[in-house]
Amino acid sequence: MSAPKQAVDLLVLGASELATPTGSAPRAGAAMGEVRVVPRGAVAIERERIVAVGPQEDLVARFAPRSTLDARGGTLVPGFVDAHTHPVFATTREDEFELRTKGATYVEIAAAGGGILSTVRGVRAASRELLLERLLVHLERFLALGTTTVECKSGYGLTLDDEVKCLEVIAEARLRQPIELVPTFLGAHDFPAEFRARKPEYVELVCSTMLPRVAQGKLAEYCDVFTEGIAFSLDDSRRILERARSLGLGLRLHVDQLTPLGGAELAAELGAASADHLEHVSERGIDALRAAGVVPVLCPVVPLFLRQEREAPGRRLVDAGLPVAVSTDFNPGSCNLQSLPEVMSWAALRYRMSAAECLTAATLNAACSLGRGGEIGTLEVGKRADVLVLDVPNHRHLVYELGRSPVRTVVVRGRVVHSRA
Repeated sequence: MSAPKQAVDLLVLGASELATPTGSAPRAGAAMGEVRVVPRGAVAIERERIVAVGPQEDLVARFAPRSTLDARGGTLVPGFVDAHTHPVFATTREDEFELRTKGATYVEIAAAGGGILSTVRGVRAASRELLLERLLVHLERFLALGTTTVECKSGYGLTLDDEVKCLEVIAEARLRQPIELVPTFLGAHDFPAEFRARKPEYVELVCSTMLPRVAQGKLAEYCDVFTEGIAFSLDDSRRILERARSLGLGLRLHVDQLTPLGGAELAAELGAASADHLEHVSERGIDALRAAGVVPVLCPVVPLFLRQEREAPGRRLVDAGLPVAVSTDFNPGSCNLQSLPEVMSWAALRYRMSAAECLTAATLNAACSLGRGGEIGTLEVGKRADVLVLDVPNHRHLVYELGRSPVRTVVVRGRVVHSRA
C-alpha cells in the first residue's frame, strides 16, 4: 500500500521549466550564473511556505493539493526583489525629460531648481492621502510586473515632518497590498533650498533630530545618503551614516554615480549593506567592496534615461567576484521605470550578464542586500512562497524578449495576487 499523500494548500504545476538561484547568501562571481533548472518543475506550498520543489511527476505523487495553479507551459521563478526605489512622490517630471532630449544635463537641471528639489516641492504640498493613493498605484504596477518585495526610500520631504509623512505613508501602504515593503530613510537626498547656504546646519538636523525620530518610531530599516559632489560629501555622509548605525539602522549608499568621489570605499569602510549606482567606481573601490562583502546594486537604465554615456562596470564587478544586484531605481526624475524584466534585459545587453546572472541579481542578491536572503529570493523548501509564472518557455527567454511583460501570474505568500489571461 502506498503512503497517503500529504495535503498542501497549493501545487503549482504545468511549467516547462523552473529556474532559481539557491541558498540564503549572496551569489558572487561565477556562482551568480549557477541556477537550478528543473524541466517540468513544480512547487508545493503550505501555509505561505514552500514545502517542496522538484519534477512535477514527483510532487504530484507526493502531495494532495487543496488548489492547483496551471503554469500552462510557462517558466517558474522566484518573485523579483527591487532593492532601490523612490516611489513616494506627488508629481512627475516629464518636462525635465524633454529638456534632456534637447541637451540639458541632470546637473544643469538641478542647478536651475529642478531635479530632486522639484519633487520635494510637490511632496511638501501633498497630503498623506494623496501620497498614499499614488504609492498604491505604483505598487499595483510593480506587482503586475512580478516584483514582490520593494525597498522604498523617503527623501523627497527634507524636513522632519515631511520625511516622517513619507515613511508613515510607506507603513500604511504595507498594510493595504501584498508586496513586502522595506522602508529606507533618505533625508540626506539633497540639501533643501532653505539650507543651501547653511549646509552644515542641515547635516546637524538630520543627525540630531531626523534620525532619532525615525529610529524611535521604527519608521525605517535602513538609512541612505546621496554621496556625490552635488549632494553630500564623504565627511558629511560618514557622519550621517555613523549616527544612523548607532541608532540601529542598516546602511545603504548612493555612490560614485556622477563622479569618482570614492563613495564605494566609504560604503566598504562602514560595512554598508549596499553601494548603489557605481557608474564611476574605481578599481580600488571595487576591491574594497569585495573585501567588505557589500552588495553592489546597479541601476542599468538610469544612464539611458539621463542620456549619460558612462555606465556601471557590471561585467567587471561580476568578474571581480562581487554579488551584483540590479534595480529599477524607480523615481520621477532619473528613471521612471518599474519593470525589473526590462532592467534584466538591459543588464544582459549592456553589462553582458547572462540570463542566469540577471535572474540571480534581481532575486537572491537583491534580497540579500535587504537582509532577507534567508526568507525570499529563491524557490527552496522553507522559503516564503513568492512565485512567478512567466509566459516564456525558459529563463533565458526572460532577458531575450523586449517590449511586453512576461509575467502571467504572481503568487505572494502562497496566494495568487495577480493574474492575466
